[in-house]
Amino acid sequence: MTQGRLTVRSKLVNLMVGCLFGFMVWIIISISVGIAAEKLDCDIQNRSCTKDLGNVSVTFDIQPKPVRAMHDLVFTVRFKDGMPQSSPYIDLGMPGMNMGANRVLLKTVGSGVYKGKGIIVRCPSGNKIWRATLTAPGLGRLVFTFRVLYSSSDTSVK
Repeated sequence: MTQGRLTVRSKLVNLMVGCLFGFMVWIIISISVGIAAEKLDCDIQNRSCTKDLGNVSVTFDIQPKPVRAMHDLVFTVRFKDGMPQSSPYIDLGMPGMNMGANRVLLKTVGSGVYKGKGIIVRCPSGNKIWRATLTAPGLGRLVFTFRVLYSSSDTSVK
């Protein structure tokens, strides 16, 4: 009788462990697919990117090119047909991952032009898709999604 109960109990435990493992795999795949499916809307390696924020045209750029992780970078934002109420800033992150705080503070360098220095870190996952969320006080937010390179010989994207 005790042996029969142990067999049923061990089968239930094995079933529960299997379900838990399957659920964990499903979560990991769902997150990975979400990251891979992130729509790139900025070809920052080749040109600046322009979007509209209401009636205001906003151009985003990063120099030097090619844009590489772990290098000093200069971020430039240009506003046309409107200005933020105070200095804008950029929060850098990765879709679907918490990369910690990485904020680029922008300072005015001319009429409607702001610049700031920052670094895009290298993600241990190898994912090269990054997101710059521009906050322009009084105007709103814009998101630019782009790829970075990780090494001087890196020409691939992941």
